[in-house]
Amino acid sequence: MIERIVRLTLDPNRLEEFLELFWDSYALILERDGCESLRLLQNTRFPNQVTTHSVWQSEDALRAYRQSELFTKTWALAKEMFAARAEATSYVVHTAASS
Repeated sequence: MIERIVRLTLDPNRLEEFLELFWDSYALILERDGCESLRLLQNTRFPNQVTTHSVWQSEDALRAYRQSELFTKTWALAKEMFAARAEATSYVVHTAASS
């Protein structure tokens, strides 16, 4: 299992545009083979800072998504809205949540 965290700082004037792009892409990303979940987190203090958190079955599944036309087109549009460089990190999950 791979968890991918991507932190984005957006141009405050383009936040709504970004949110629209995210929600337009949301279901399509979830439909990708190997995508287990996708969440969007918004900073409470700095609303133009958002984080995507996705869970993938494997690195291969994540790699296939990142090489897809969906990602390429969506990322190109999103990058135009950034106020700073994105920070992305992938993590291997070693433990499961306990109840």
